[in-house]
Amino acid sequence: MSRLARLVWLYTLLALTSPATAETLLVVAKSSDALHFVDPGSGLHLASAAVGHSPHEVSRSPDGRLAAVTNYGTQADPGSSVSIVDLETARELRRIDLGEHMRPHGVAWFARERIAVTTQGSRHLLLLDPSAGRIVTAIGTDQEGSHLVAIAPGAARAFVANTGSGSTTAIDLANGRKLSDVATGKGSEAIAITPDGREVWVAARDTGAITVFDARTLEISARLSLAGAPIRIAFSPDGATALVSCAASSEVVAFDVRARREITRRRIDVEVPESARSRPSVSFAPGSVLPVGLAVSPDGASVFVAATMADKVVQLSVPGLEVLRVFEVTGEPDGMALTPVMPKAECHACEAPAESPDRD
Repeated sequence: MSRLARLVWLYTLLALTSPATAETLLVVAKSSDALHFVDPGSGLHLASAAVGHSPHEVSRSPDGRLAAVTNYGTQADPGSSVSIVDLETARELRRIDLGEHMRPHGVAWFARERIAVTTQGSRHLLLLDPSAGRIVTAIGTDQEGSHLVAIAPGAARAFVANTGSGSTTAIDLANGRKLSDVATGKGSEAIAITPDGREVWVAARDTGAITVFDARTLEISARLSLAGAPIRIAFSPDGATALVSCAASSEVVAFDVRARREITRRRIDVEVPESARSRPSVSFAPGSVLPVGLAVSPDGASVFVAATMADKVVQLSVPGLEVLRVFEVTGEPDGMALTPVMPKAECHACEAPAESPDRD
């Protein structure tokens, strides 16, 4: 079956399903400077949108029609922009210039006209207006390596994980000011807030531990040991399970949130292509497939894991972490998100026929 025939078959199939079942997996491809659109059921590549240089993270708008992609850049060529992508047409609508705020990384589209973006280079959390294409507020963290951001339900507070300072910064979004820093361990990077908004979970990849603290009082309630460079955290929609990707050990670990204990773990065992072995990221965790980005399905039954070095996305069951499927996504897959919007199929047979010359 040709690629075009497969696309026609896929779109016909999805058109017959209810809108609630249709999903598109958005995958940032760092070395391809692109946002890939993938059908999560089949692994079929639907479309790609060109974005800025060396993008890292993605967050979709509340209505699922747009996405924001942070163009982090490289050591030699640091980025300072955020791409706004139309998910229906799979194209970049605009690129927001961040000026002096270099190395944008973490991103959370938390309200219709507000996007939160961390900038490692300037140690800030920026609030952007996506329609106007400008910075609305710049809030200093005064911490090194302001890397990822999580927004509390209701958007009253934001929390920024700072890899260099080993801390997490709490920010009052309503008043645009920093509240305090919580010591969360060397290499604090992975961060997520429980769906009920009560707890913040932060994993420190160098310390090898997860710190749990109260989102309101900022008091630490638990520290959970986890070796293997924990690098991302995501919760199941019901808040029962925390999923952690460990970059150095090539594992995904599931925790029982209430009991604060490990349920199970799964090593991501997929082949690394020869072409990937010379990438700069190989030095971060030699021998690992670098499982980084996580995206939990809306029903909470599975999680998608970006195996960055292997150019693969692996779907695991939740909470058992059984392998459901593996599919190829080229260009160093990293940040991911799910949206109910599918890109429009391009119909190559729909062009108007050429006009016949007049016979008069």
